[in-house]
Amino acid sequence: MSEKRVVGVRFRRAGKVYYFDPGDTEPAVGDTVIVETVRGTEAGEVVVPARVMPEASLSQPLRSVVRKATPDDQARIEENRRKEKEAIETCAAKIKEHGLDMHLVGAEYTFDRGKLIFYFTADGRVDFRQLVRDLSSTFKTRIELRQIGVRDEAKMIGGLGSCGRQLCCATFLSEFQPVSIRMAKRQDLSLNPTKISGLCGRLMCCLRYECDFYPETRKAAGAGESPRPDGEGPPDGQVPAENGEGARVEGEGPADGRDGDPDREPPPGGRPRPDEEGRSRGRG
Repeated sequence: MSEKRVVGVRFRRAGKVYYFDPGDTEPAVGDTVIVETVRGTEAGEVVVPARVMPEASLSQPLRSVVRKATPDDQARIEENRRKEKEAIETCAAKIKEHGLDMHLVGAEYTFDRGKLIFYFTADGRVDFRQLVRDLSSTFKTRIELRQIGVRDEAKMIGGLGSCGRQLCCATFLSEFQPVSIRMAKRQDLSLNPTKISGLCGRLMCCLRYECDFYPETRKAAGAGESPRPDGEGPPDGQVPAENGEGARVEGEGPADGRDGDPDREPPPGGRPRPDEEGRSRGRG
């Protein structure tokens, strides 16, 4: 099996890692590099040092690192960030002018400014063809409008979760994983949507973190459970006692938000809808 020497590059904080051929360069972790991508020339940060990987596990064709970022490159990157802020204001005014029902989230220039990408959310499909033509004549570059989901919106904007920390998706989660209400049931959490939903309005990504630990620990401890009809946890109004038997809690009925139906469950929140091209919804 043939192997290839690569480095891992990330283009935004908590973003996906892409692999490139370092060529004659020797970039270290933390270095900014200029690379060729399908979107054009872009700048990214090295997050995985040079290593050898099987070619079969890499996306083909494998593109190359052009160079380490020079002082002039760094100045251009900063200038692009300033221009992106101006582009957001201009695009927001154009959206209002065209009367489109869409919420602008952010803008992003490629390093060479060959393309300007606008990210937005909307309840349904939006006919923005005239807006694209208007923006193209204004910015004199290729324009792309990309519709994203609410989870990606939270990832891009950031914020504080109910735990008081910055959102996981905006700090270290590079990809979204499916999250379901069953994970809350396994951990005996309140099923009140307001308590287990994030800023994005979807189930919190952190419901996955310790989910597998609970059944493993109960099994190791020999704790018995009287399963609910859906097989998840003790019956309504009971909690496991220290001796492993179900103990009745006075005054408790069905958990909040479940309307007495243990099988009722919202759809998993980790896969994008067809209109959310290639993006999952962000944790809040």
